[in-house]
Amino acid sequence: SFLVFSDGERVAPLVAAQDHKRIGEGDTGPNTGGMGAYSTPTIIDDKMRDWLVTHIARPVVAGMKAEGSEYRGVLYCGLMMTARGPMVLEFNCRFGDPEAQPILMRLESDLIEALEASVDGRVSDGDFRWSPDASVCVVMSSEGYPGTFEAGKRISGLEQAEKMEGIKIFHAGTNKRDGIYYTSGGRVLGVTSRAADLATAVKRVYDAVSVIKFEGAYYRKDIAARALAKK
Repeated sequence: SFLVFSDGERVAPLVAAQDHKRIGEGDTGPNTGGMGAYSTPTIIDDKMRDWLVTHIARPVVAGMKAEGSEYRGVLYCGLMMTARGPMVLEFNCRFGDPEAQPILMRLESDLIEALEASVDGRVSDGDFRWSPDASVCVVMSSEGYPGTFEAGKRISGLEQAEKMEGIKIFHAGTNKRDGIYYTSGGRVLGVTSRAADLATAVKRVYDAVSVIKFEGAYYRKDIAARALAKK
């Protein structure tokens, strides 16, 4: 997943992320909204980043302006890397979920300022400062997702998990009643870690996931496993 900010003319790229769409480990089973993602400085190099900006993001923004639909905001480019080079699967006018979680965990500059620059027509590559750390998001979902599932399951362990080093929990399919969180959707939580290297980030996120409990909780145990295997 390759995201850029656009002000209608210029684009500024964000760091890239790798999504895991399938429900099952080893990329098996039906597609979902995303079961996890990770972001590291090595997903794409500077040369590939510049190529994606020049040949994909910038022409799309220019084409929209030429057609009278000037676009300001986040442009999401869903890509597949092939032997013939990057192929576009989809564009979205939004952040990706769960890709946004690890991407924004690595952002060290002010997100609001970057958003305002996009709106005001003054986007530049210097709008972003990025941590060299790795970040990993693991989605905890309801049993049965992406098919039918039951909601209303009590969630425990959130406070303990949030106190763990490098952890932030992003709520999705939850609601809160009388101070207690319950499940309300298929994808329930995006448990996200940040660490100096990918292996540590993976360990941290799964340590946090292990203390969060709700009936029927499901998550993939192989997020970022392929990237780790290459090291």
